[in-house]
Amino acid sequence: MTDTATREFSTVGVIGLGTMGAGIAEVFARNGYAVIGVEVNDAAVQRGREHLEHSTGRAVKREKMTQEQADELLGRITLTTEMQDLADADLVVEAVIESLEVKKSIFRALDDIVRPDAVLATNTSSLSVTEISTANSRPGRVVGVHFFNPAPVQNLVEIIRTVVTEPDVLAAVQSLLVDLGKNPVVCGDKAGFIANTLLFGYLNHAVAMYEGKYASREDIDAAMRFGCGYPMGPLALLDLIGLDTAYEILDTMYKQGRDRLHAPAPILKQYVTAGLLGRKSGRGFYTYEAPDSPVVVADAQTPSVEDKPQLRHDIGLVGVVGTGTMASGIVEVFAKAGYDVLFTGRGQDKVDGVVATITKNFDKQIQRGRATEEQKAEVLGRVRGTTSLDDLRDVDLVVEAIAEDLAIKTTLFENLDEICTGGRGGAGAILATTTSSLPIISMARVTKRPQDVIGMHFFNPAAIMKLVEVVSTVATDEAVTETVLALCEKVGKVAVRCGDRSGFIVNALLFPYLNDAVKMLEAHYATADDIDTAMKQGCALPMGPFELLDVVGNDVSLAIQRELYLEFREPGFAPAPLLEHLVTAGYLGRKAGRGFRDYSAR
Repeated sequence: MTDTATREFSTVGVIGLGTMGAGIAEVFARNGYAVIGVEVNDAAVQRGREHLEHSTGRAVKREKMTQEQADELLGRITLTTEMQDLADADLVVEAVIESLEVKKSIFRALDDIVRPDAVLATNTSSLSVTEISTANSRPGRVVGVHFFNPAPVQNLVEIIRTVVTEPDVLAAVQSLLVDLGKNPVVCGDKAGFIANTLLFGYLNHAVAMYEGKYASREDIDAAMRFGCGYPMGPLALLDLIGLDTAYEILDTMYKQGRDRLHAPAPILKQYVTAGLLGRKSGRGFYTYEAPDSPVVVADAQTPSVEDKPQLRHDIGLVGVVGTGTMASGIVEVFAKAGYDVLFTGRGQDKVDGVVATITKNFDKQIQRGRATEEQKAEVLGRVRGTTSLDDLRDVDLVVEAIAEDLAIKTTLFENLDEICTGGRGGAGAILATTTSSLPIISMARVTKRPQDVIGMHFFNPAAIMKLVEVVSTVATDEAVTETVLALCEKVGKVAVRCGDRSGFIVNALLFPYLNDAVKMLEAHYATADDIDTAMKQGCALPMGPFELLDVVGNDVSLAIQRELYLEFREPGFAPAPLLEHLVTAGYLGRKAGRGFRDYSAR
């Protein structure tokens, strides 16, 4: 076996010069390596040359490199149609179409061309690296290197080790990628690797949610953008990836792992068969200005201006029950939007605490020049606290923001039903709950007016987060739903509408993905650090799954995951045993000083 320290790379071969292959060739050439690019014929070589010239030309235009540097870079790349020209390559990266037969034929042919110590790599995103490696007489020198598109820009590279990949080959490739300025993460040979396995389970779930008419495409996408800070909503992202590509990846992952969560949602196949492939065909979940255009245009599903929710009931005085972080934030939101707010707490100290919190928030904003003393005085003048629920008699809307305990909440709703009778011109207040996981219908049924009960799920911190999930039960009156949607917009929030089922939109999509990440760690498929890196850099998510779990709290995550499992009876939603064990051990995340990572020494 070659010693790691003596394995050096100077000449790199790249087979296949499409967008990805040309990008990989550029990465190596940028870093001073001699690159030999191979294509099937002269026309394909010319296309590869154009890819390289356009990419470097863009970099020069944006002043990321000089024209001299671009010429030097292109001078390091030799393009050819002869695989024999790879005889002196120390590393060969294959980046052709996702066909097992084509890839195996290349690895078979390389046997007679390259030196015995040359390393061979495949850039496959979904096929078995092990199976590709069997075509070569030395499968131990074969490894997967999955670059992300565009390769010169994206720093993440997934290195896929097979059960026979030689340790020194793995170490040498890891070291090489670090030298290229990339962030390599190592994982085993399973369809989807890290990023696609976690990403496509989530995307498929979003498609199923849309297909089941649980929420509109716009609301599903807005929920994940504004509720989780994702750069794109799942359906818009699928249109960008290509629905045919997404179907193939899901189908491959399902065939290999038989995980029902990866079984492609039926509507995906229908779209693909109809030629609705997303942006590249001009139509997918959304309709685009033209094929390959990112500009979305209105179609039959686009909400019209006439359909815009209106305030069907007059809302003047708003009541809030609770004095915790969420309640204080909701009081601040309504007061800043010009509403008079009356909130209740269990004691005068709790009531004073809410006013102190809002004052503190304003003082910070004043310090940063984002608010004035006059605005602070004006907002605080609209806020009044009380220790008596009976004082809420004349509110037009009451928002409950107390502990996530169904028994406590139902008792409160029984009381609010009797007390809040004077608002809305004597029709009584709209009764809203901020629950994130409990059934709203259970609160509605203890009242004499279930038609007036609705969910308003604010996200924490309420004063900053834009999203509110507006949740109607089977009994909620449409005029009440419309009023709450319009009210959310009036107070500067993005409202999405959905039905009363566990997790609503955001938690139902987010927590199964987090649970899948825990299962991946539990199976020793990849480390927590590598999984977090893959999702942040490969999918541009603001936090990796384990960072997020430790912030949310593993106990909270486990409780939500249990609720989802009980609601949907989906085997894949069963909480990962590792999550259960961490909670049992008291490793709840940042708040306990230890979760998936140890925070006690920080």
